[in-house]
Amino acid sequence: MSELGITRSVRKRDHLLKTPDTFVRAPLPGMDKATAVIHVAPRIGAKFMQYTAEFEPSGKLAPTAAQRFLYVLDGELDCTPNHTLRAGSYAYFPAGSQKSVSSQSAAKAAVIEKPYLPLDGKPAPPFFLGLESEAEPQQLMGDPDLEVRALVPADNCFDFAVNTMTFQPGASLPMVEIHVMEHGLLMLEGGGIYRLNDSWYPVAAGDFIWMAPYCPQWFGALGKRPAKYLIYKDWNRNPSEASH
Repeated sequence: MSELGITRSVRKRDHLLKTPDTFVRAPLPGMDKATAVIHVAPRIGAKFMQYTAEFEPSGKLAPTAAQRFLYVLDGELDCTPNHTLRAGSYAYFPAGSQKSVSSQSAAKAAVIEKPYLPLDGKPAPPFFLGLESEAEPQQLMGDPDLEVRALVPADNCFDFAVNTMTFQPGASLPMVEIHVMEHGLLMLEGGGIYRLNDSWYPVAAGDFIWMAPYCPQWFGALGKRPAKYLIYKDWNRNPSEASH
């Protein structure tokens, strides 16, 4: 229905829903044989940038001065001479890292970048790699139908967290959340209904959501298959002291 100007994408003061029919692709500086769908950036008021990087064969993503978290969605990517990341793998690059990311064939990754906020007495976190399926699943508030996997170590040297959350059909968040953290959320599988402020949106795999601090939020899974998303939040810093 896009020829009639119809889309599920919505921008409001404290949230953004972007659906694939509205994605615009453009290369970022330092990309070669690759392009980006920039989902959210500081221009909208976010304190981080999140985008989907789409690689052609022999594509490359150059280093950045900011810290970077990368989660492989499709294909395989190389970030060190001896490490190949496949779908479901992820990597953290500390601020100032000189490691680039390259592809042998077509691939796609979710990328989160933000300036690092140091914490007195704590060293900056190091580069690391991981595989989502090897992260220990945890039940959210004792609900066996809602599984959380933490992809960033529980160490306050990190100023953000990234999790996957998997909802069995019919499962939902146990409460409407209102908090100081902001979120970037990429739907990976399935779908459901997301409440953002006073609006209710159908969402499906491929959709992206940005939630500003204090935006009321809630999700319930619908359909016959689990719903799963990748979610970022700022973390481990005093909001009255942190500056971005």
